[in-house]
Amino acid sequence: MLENVRVLSFTHYLQGPSAAQILADLGADVVKVEPIKGAYERGWSGCNTYKNGVSVFFLLGNRNQRGISIDLKTAEGKEIVHRLIKHYDVVIENFRPGVMEKLGLGYEELRKINPRLIYCSCSGYGSSGPKVSKPGQDLLIQSMSGLAALTGNGQNPPTPIGTAAVDQHGAVLAALGIVSAVYERERSGKGHRVEASLLGAALDLQLESLAYYMNGGRLTERPSTGLSTRLHQSPYGVYRTADGYITLALVPIEQLRKIFSPGCLDGYTRQDQMDKRLELDAIGAEELKKKSTKQWQTIFEHENIWYAPVNEYEQVLQDEQVQYNHAILTMQHPVAGEVKVVGHANRYDGKCAELRRLPPELGQHTEEVLREVGYTGEELAALEKEQIVYANKMGG
Repeated sequence: MLENVRVLSFTHYLQGPSAAQILADLGADVVKVEPIKGAYERGWSGCNTYKNGVSVFFLLGNRNQRGISIDLKTAEGKEIVHRLIKHYDVVIENFRPGVMEKLGLGYEELRKINPRLIYCSCSGYGSSGPKVSKPGQDLLIQSMSGLAALTGNGQNPPTPIGTAAVDQHGAVLAALGIVSAVYERERSGKGHRVEASLLGAALDLQLESLAYYMNGGRLTERPSTGLSTRLHQSPYGVYRTADGYITLALVPIEQLRKIFSPGCLDGYTRQDQMDKRLELDAIGAEELKKKSTKQWQTIFEHENIWYAPVNEYEQVLQDEQVQYNHAILTMQHPVAGEVKVVGHANRYDGKCAELRRLPPELGQHTEEVLREVGYTGEELAALEKEQIVYANKMGG
């Protein structure tokens, strides 16, 4: 779908690489530009998860891309990028604001070389402003944006989301901005600068709750029952059963009266499910403890009540819909062996996005990419000798 779009990706960690991977999954020719010693994510992985020494953190966010290795701190390295940029449509970077400018690779400089360039910067807070120098990291942004305080049990501290949701949403917004800018450029012929931030992503995730709050909606205190948010009607959350947990969402009080003990909800109305949601939730929480999870599932199915099991990852991977959607991608890596990652989320004409390339070895495509823009074998040999570039002879 994006086969004619060429992207230079100066990215590391998660937000930037994931945004680049989305474009690559859609067919763009994405070239990951790494330093001589490799990107950060090659040497770090959550849970210390490595497959035969290969970082799973790197493998999950860099598929369908080529990789080159350049020392951007040298004048020669900068010149290589200037030469490449004449042939590419998009630059995506997620260094701290100001770093690319110091390297001589900022938007204003590169657009002089290629006026049609789409330049996307991914940052914590934006490219300017009072927090521009603060560290932009998923957990930190969850806290300062209000996201962590929105959920969690009132008996415990505020609870962040247990995965890097802000990073990933920021990646999706960055990719959306790039695709939109490329589309508009086809009409106007002009390049654009796209700015995606984790703060913007975190606030966008709270589009509903912030709108209620800013327009007079009353948020409850953080609940100590099963209620999972401070803004929805009760029941809405994860509740303990006699032998486990189950999740309920948006159940009208008329249905609750059918399944709970006679009289326990007398006097309450649908309006009370919102206005007295903590009070009602406490009643519902006690009722749900009286039967097993399986018993409740049978009841909920019969009454057409919105519910879901509380799955651990083992159950998620066994879920029939997850399997039917082919949501998990299996890669056969020459070093890591079999690696399973989350695949591209969308389907196009009923088909999954293809795995065209494994995540690249460091410098795997340095010679290939530089030869495409006119570098000779002699020039490449000299650059490698001076350690301006690294070309992996084993990568192919």
